[in-house]
Amino acid sequence: MPDNTRRARDEAFWLTFADRYAVEPGPVNLENGYFGRMSRTVVEEYQRNIELINRSNSVHVRQQFEVVESLEIRAQLAELMGVPAGSVALTRNASDGLQSLIRNYNRLQPGDQVLICDLEYDTVKGAMRWLARHRGVEVIEIEHAHPATFDSLLASYREAFVRYPRLKLMALTHVTHRTGLVMPVQAIAAIAKEHGVDVILDGAHALGQLEFNLDKLGIAFAGYNLHKWIGAPLTLGFMYIAPERLADIDPDMGEMHFAHYDIRARTPYSTPNIPALLTLPLVFEEHRAMGGSAAKGARLNYLRNLWVRAVRELPGIEVMTPDDPRLYCGITSMRFTRYADQQAMAERLLNDYNLFTVVRSGAACGPCIRITPGLTTTAADMRLLAKALTELR
Repeated sequence: MPDNTRRARDEAFWLTFADRYAVEPGPVNLENGYFGRMSRTVVEEYQRNIELINRSNSVHVRQQFEVVESLEIRAQLAELMGVPAGSVALTRNASDGLQSLIRNYNRLQPGDQVLICDLEYDTVKGAMRWLARHRGVEVIEIEHAHPATFDSLLASYREAFVRYPRLKLMALTHVTHRTGLVMPVQAIAAIAKEHGVDVILDGAHALGQLEFNLDKLGIAFAGYNLHKWIGAPLTLGFMYIAPERLADIDPDMGEMHFAHYDIRARTPYSTPNIPALLTLPLVFEEHRAMGGSAAKGARLNYLRNLWVRAVRELPGIEVMTPDDPRLYCGITSMRFTRYADQQAMAERLLNDYNLFTVVRSGAACGPCIRITPGLTTTAADMRLLAKALTELR
């Protein structure tokens, strides 16, 4: 058994690890996909940085942060991603980066087509529809068959590329926020390339729980969060543009603070959350020290499988995310098939079993309850969830 798989089952280790986090008494949080927790040491470092910037104000920011520290942090982020430093620009979150990439993509002409699917994040859908109003392009939206399979997902995109030959740009979500489905990005991107379609990848939920290499994935444009599974303070994300494709994204609204050949010109220029950014070196260090995405992903998958395997075959329960290991991660959704109102059932989980979950709608397959364990979640929590689902069904 690989080391990460063995460690994922080691409750004693993970209970010790959980002690590094402050957790408010109350419901068991199974909605860890919204944003992640900072460790106690990261919180302390963040607080120190808040006090430092509050004391030193613009003297430190102008003399140290802007000319030295911000560049060092950017280089560390690039090293974490395995990409050149000039290919990343820090943003407030994945959505900011994705919106910038979409609105500034300059290879579209009136009459071209852009592609989204039912599982995309609403902000991404809205940005692609903005292109229709302001660039004269046509938005094509497809719906994926449910239950999804690796082959059905590829077939959906092959069919779309053939049916809509004027497609030039598509959005693709690595880990879908509605059901937790993991898209086979590398295979889809390869098909898109064959048809001359560029991909903008939404990696908001992927970074920190999936291992991937952007070059191997065949992705030139992407947006990510650092405050989900990496463990950074809120308001931190970044965009990625492959260096050879930088010219295909215009500077954001004529941004002039950076040179046209600098990726940082592709994001709005504003005063960032400097104390949060100064905390990133410690965040990266702790992420690596615990084994990075491989260790975190193995643990989250183990917790996910504990409850999924207990209820997958039960009448009255539908697990929305497949069990193909290529297509799932820690985030997985389900629904009660005998009840139309999933929100009411989520409230039953909270009121009757002290389990906090969230309902997601918008997918063609219908509303569902999203269940996302976190790094402080225990195997006992998953057994309680399985018991609750079994009784409520």
